[in-house]
Amino acid sequence: MSIHVTWLGHATFKIETPEGKVFLVDPWLMGNPMCPEAEKQQKKVDAVLCTHGHFDHIGDAVGIIKHHQPKVVAIFELASWLGSKGAKNISPMNKGGTQEVEGVKVTMVHAIHSCGIQDDDGSIIYGGEACGYVMEFSDGLKVYHAGDTGPMMDFKVIAELYAPQVAMLPIGDHFTMGPREVAFACELLRPKTVIPMHFGTFPLLHGKPSELKPAAEKLGFEVLDLKPGERRELRKK
Repeated sequence: MSIHVTWLGHATFKIETPEGKVFLVDPWLMGNPMCPEAEKQQKKVDAVLCTHGHFDHIGDAVGIIKHHQPKVVAIFELASWLGSKGAKNISPMNKGGTQEVEGVKVTMVHAIHSCGIQDDDGSIIYGGEACGYVMEFSDGLKVYHAGDTGPMMDFKVIAELYAPQVAMLPIGDHFTMGPREVAFACELLRPKTVIPMHFGTFPLLHGKPSELKPAAEKLGFEVLDLKPGERRELRKK
């Protein structure tokens, strides 16, 4: 079997592994205006990875966890909060660590962003630091989901230690990197494929995949401009 990725809008991705496992990264479905109706209810979820605790990244985490009881990966504080909401299979970790999750090696890496969780009463509680993930699949493909990071020199660390071939990078600007900063990130990461995310959901997120064309031509990477609900196969290059 192959690896397939489906962009569900914003920073939410469904990844199907060669072993038939289904991963959800940053599950925000029901309130996500870019998520197709057919994808708002997931039939199968084996693992959930959360980069941080903002509503547009964990908005449906609690509901999915209660229904499917997948393995839940997050930084310690966020994982513990999800455990308090009914997650029975949390697997907390921290930056620089690697664990195997349903046949995938998952490494937590640095991100520059805030991470407050809006609790049931509306209060904001500490959710640990924001992060990203490098996922290494059984065929050797390495995929980096950057979360909501700003520009950082840690891209060079991620490139040298983990060398991801595919990079899912936020390009919307305002709350994350814009296209200019993503071009800088790609100078350091040197990916083969970039999947833009976290754009177009709201008017403030105005960055566009087409704005990455000059950097793609200069650095020689492919821009995989997925549409919400589009499913594509990923292969090691």
